[in-house]
Amino acid sequence: MDLFQLETFLAVAEERSFSRAATKLHRTQPAISQVIAKLEAELGETLLERSSRDGTLTDAGEVLREYAQKMLNLRNDASAALVDLRSLHQGILSIAANEYTCLYLLPVLDAFRKKHPKIKVAVQRSLASRIADALLSHTVEVGVVGFRPGDPNVQAVTVYRDQLVCIVSPTHPLARAGKASIQRLGRESFTAHNVPSPLRQKVIEAFKRHRTPLRMDVELPSLEAIKRFVRLGNGVALVPRLTAESEVASGVLRVVDVPELQMERKLRLVYRRSAALSHAARAFLEVVETHAREHGDPFCFTSAAKV
Repeated sequence: MDLFQLETFLAVAEERSFSRAATKLHRTQPAISQVIAKLEAELGETLLERSSRDGTLTDAGEVLREYAQKMLNLRNDASAALVDLRSLHQGILSIAANEYTCLYLLPVLDAFRKKHPKIKVAVQRSLASRIADALLSHTVEVGVVGFRPGDPNVQAVTVYRDQLVCIVSPTHPLARAGKASIQRLGRESFTAHNVPSPLRQKVIEAFKRHRTPLRMDVELPSLEAIKRFVRLGNGVALVPRLTAESEVASGVLRVVDVPELQMERKLRLVYRRSAALSHAARAFLEVVETHAREHGDPFCFTSAAKV
């Protein structure tokens, strides 16, 4: 039983005639009769009273007509919904990001919402290490990570260039100088994030190369908590510049330049390599690329293969 058979059956029921149904569907009467006969054979039921000249439906025919109409209505609804999706009048954009990378998303999501206000945006908080799995399990469609994904099934585009910065409170002795060597930081107490990351490992290795102790006396679960703790005068912290922009601009935190810790961090949009992106996701990538072109550094839009 397919939709064409049901459409033919409904035409016969509505027109109460095989010949008029044939005219309506631009088919021959024998072709219409053949479709109805095949449908009856598949269902094992007689649908029309052959002894009646006005196309009277049997009890089975009356039941089928109700469901056939529902199914054809669903087909029409589905077609209309797909048109809406293509026109970006509806749909959902699902993104996975962590506390840090979500800050990158805010300006591009603002631009996306202004252009496509009817698309619902759902950003799920996730550990960066789990975002590739979320993509491949179809939990989300797009993710944001701060490292190059190793899975060959994941495509990546570099969208933001960030720097590691050392932050202190305005009352800290290093705030006035604005610059310090890595050896000088060896005398400081660090407040660190308690989630391991590739960037954290690079910092540890840098201190080892310079034979300098790294005293991570306090570990906190969020970047927001780290910044607030440092603002209270508790030592120093190393954080991505993006996460401290507002505090540095307002003067509640100061940046200390450390030549030995000049580390760039690239944020990447990631998605399933072999999957067809939804209309919403494709529109989002277009907005991200346009935003990078219009605003320039640190925003960018570069294939991961080139960076």
